[in-house]
Amino acid sequence: MNKLHEWPEPIVRVQSLSESGICSIPDRYIKPATMRALNDPCIDEEEDEHVSIPIIDMSGLDDDARRATTLIQISIACREWGFFQIVNHGVSPELMDRTRETWRDFFHLPMEIKQDYANTPKTYEGYGSRLGVQKGAILDWSDYYFLHFLPLCLKDYNKWPALPSRCREVFDEYGKQLVELSGRLMKVLSINLGLPEDHLQNAFGGDNIGACLRVNFYPKCPQPELALGLSPHSDPGGLTLLLPDDNVAGLQVRKANKWITVQPAKHAFVFNIGDQIQVLSNAIYKSVEHRVIVNQSKERLSLAFFYNPKSDILISPAKELQTPERPALYQPMTFDEYRLFIRLKGPQGKSQVESLKSPR
Repeated sequence: MNKLHEWPEPIVRVQSLSESGICSIPDRYIKPATMRALNDPCIDEEEDEHVSIPIIDMSGLDDDARRATTLIQISIACREWGFFQIVNHGVSPELMDRTRETWRDFFHLPMEIKQDYANTPKTYEGYGSRLGVQKGAILDWSDYYFLHFLPLCLKDYNKWPALPSRCREVFDEYGKQLVELSGRLMKVLSINLGLPEDHLQNAFGGDNIGACLRVNFYPKCPQPELALGLSPHSDPGGLTLLLPDDNVAGLQVRKANKWITVQPAKHAFVFNIGDQIQVLSNAIYKSVEHRVIVNQSKERLSLAFFYNPKSDILISPAKELQTPERPALYQPMTFDEYRLFIRLKGPQGKSQVESLKSPR
């Protein structure tokens, strides 16, 4: 499709706008009144201070005395929230800090260096500033960097930043540790669904799966009440591990039609269910809408790691989770076909996964 080979309009870096000293944001970043985060009737500030997504200690999975309890905690979080934080997960805290700060250093490199990695809609890999190719779309207040870890045929170090020094080695080790952690979580999800522990992994393609990273950079915004860093959406892939910013909160999760601001725990990952797990679980587990708000006085950086099915494998509800009372809710579709939606239209709530529902 030719329209996936180039952006419909000249790309403007949001970081450049922020650093230019503007007092008001351009119209193309102003969200409709119904989408704006501040003064949103669905945000209860008093309640929000006391409500948060669950925090789960994964070390309990390795302790016979605590394993059953930890499995139950994860099951409840998946069913009731679709989001939770995990601590003691096995990824090196030092590596987490080093990776996040190395990416922060990248975004503060001179623009001409970053521009060498400018991306296109064809693969999204590289340095970008928008999702979707709809001309005239209202854009999010963010820049990003997208790269592949798996499959190995897509892993191309030449598309990764060469600066700061030794950054590729840091990013590579980070990817390896998160692939391992994601595999452990896939087993837990399978067990909690009453399936063999390798069921979801095999449905994703076994060892031949996809893994990629989107580093989100949210510059200071002079009018945060008018903009969003990332519009409401559910993640199109399998599962997501987010390394948030230690210094400023920004992620909001929709729960019972209210937006809850996630307060990151130290050296925790924020885990969430993606659309592909919703389909495979026949909606026992549901992906959840989330969004990002921006800040007037602080920049924010986060790392979203996506663990996805093999691109050309058909994803459909597990037969073991279908009953006469609850038949397959979704039609089969490959992940390649599925993610084309968001690449064309950008974040659109949960409209994509809802469109997959089987006719009744």
